[in-house]
Amino acid sequence: MLRSPYSAACRAIAARSTAAHSFSKHAQQQQAAIITTSSAARFMSTKSNEPKKHLVTHEEGVHQTMKLPTAWRNKPLFRRQGDVRFKSGMQASKLLIAEAHRRDAHEVEYIDSITSTMECLSPLFDRNPRYAFVAKQLMEPERFISFRVAWMDDVGVVRLNRGFRIQYSSSLGPYQGPLHLGPHVTGGLIKSLGFDNVFSNGLTGYDVGSSVGGSDFNPFDKSEAEVQRFCQSYMTELSKYVGPDIDDPTMGMGVAEKEMGYLFGQYKRINGKFTSGNVPFMNKKSSEVPGKAVVLFAKEMLKDINQSLMGKRCLIVGSGKTARAVAAKLLEYGAIPLTFTDESGHVYEPSGIDSGKLRTISNIKADRGAMLGRYVISSTTAKFNEPSSVFDIPCDLCFSCGPIKSIDKDAVTKLADNGCMGVIEAGHKNVTLDARQALKSRGVMYAPHIVTLTGVNIVHAHKHDFSDKTLEDEVHRIYNDVKGAATEFNARGDLFAGGTIVGFLRVADAMLAHGAI
Repeated sequence: MLRSPYSAACRAIAARSTAAHSFSKHAQQQQAAIITTSSAARFMSTKSNEPKKHLVTHEEGVHQTMKLPTAWRNKPLFRRQGDVRFKSGMQASKLLIAEAHRRDAHEVEYIDSITSTMECLSPLFDRNPRYAFVAKQLMEPERFISFRVAWMDDVGVVRLNRGFRIQYSSSLGPYQGPLHLGPHVTGGLIKSLGFDNVFSNGLTGYDVGSSVGGSDFNPFDKSEAEVQRFCQSYMTELSKYVGPDIDDPTMGMGVAEKEMGYLFGQYKRINGKFTSGNVPFMNKKSSEVPGKAVVLFAKEMLKDINQSLMGKRCLIVGSGKTARAVAAKLLEYGAIPLTFTDESGHVYEPSGIDSGKLRTISNIKADRGAMLGRYVISSTTAKFNEPSSVFDIPCDLCFSCGPIKSIDKDAVTKLADNGCMGVIEAGHKNVTLDARQALKSRGVMYAPHIVTLTGVNIVHAHKHDFSDKTLEDEVHRIYNDVKGAATEFNARGDLFAGGTIVGFLRVADAMLAHGAI
């Protein structure tokens, strides 16, 4: 069969076209591979240059939003009388505060705690509305135990007091929290302290829950025998609800080594097991740790403004075990303690309280019910109730180790006018809500009790490995976590907001994992 030159030429063109197409396809594949490699390289480069996510919130910077579904905002927060929804974090906070007022309006201290906490958490509710539902659940404690404490005084009369133990949250671990004794102790106060303790224990990062207890018994106007009989009666009932790996009571207001010894002795008499991991239940070895931790937090605050404790003149409000531990630690860092206070008034040493004078005051306060006025007899330089208010004394720092609400708005005004640069809480709820706002408006640094009173948790977490170096390292870690959270949520320098957010996130994440319990 004859083939024309035309058909041969067509076959040649078709062959060249096929070869060209094959080459073009191969080139495209190579180019695509190059582009893919380049894109991967750019992706890896971009990923390596991304800002580090925050340890607590896993956020990529301050203004990012949590990558979680926002459908929770469409769910009703309350369904009591029709569905109640919220459109912003602030609105959610107001709804939660209103609910606390509706149920517990008579518990003033608890309402104060709820109000201040929810206001701090409103930015978090904006980022993740789901946390508002967890906050609603957290407003109710797991259990609240109230019981009668009958004991006999030295005259033979049967006396009655009311005992409390609130086991607020076990989301992170077994309950742990202080016991408080004093005529000011009420059910509302215990509930408020238990709520605050959730965040204080949570921000440490340890596996420990929150509980608080106590009684309206006043140990300072009783004999030693009466205190012992009361403690034994109180523990007889409390022992049904506490124990190793269940609930570990620690020292608090009005509860020192002697009271803890009486309480533990009665518990040991009733129950056989009183150790956990070779660590005695109700450990009394941490009596000075809270005061030391308070001073270390003050040291971290001053470090942020390139200052130190050396030479700082410090007011100390209070004269209990924590106040004296604060004074001793301040002396180690070269600071100058100026005052101590109690129910009788205050003593003021213009040139400072040295270690010898501190020993004298400690010996005086070792006697139950002894007042500071006795110290004036042993000192030729001390002033008693002069000036009339301790807050009229010029100072650099104020360490509040006194009773609840001992620093109000007027006290803050006096402190700021006299050059005070910082107020550090070394007691529970020493600073009122108005005083906290005044501190912020006057530019005075403030370290809240939910952050500073974490020393007990540190010593319990580290058990036999605890040392002063461990305490200092852990305080540094906790302070940086709190400071970082405050910065991330646009509250730079607000340690109360930072501590509340860190503590809440750790507890809330655990509660979400556990479900509706």
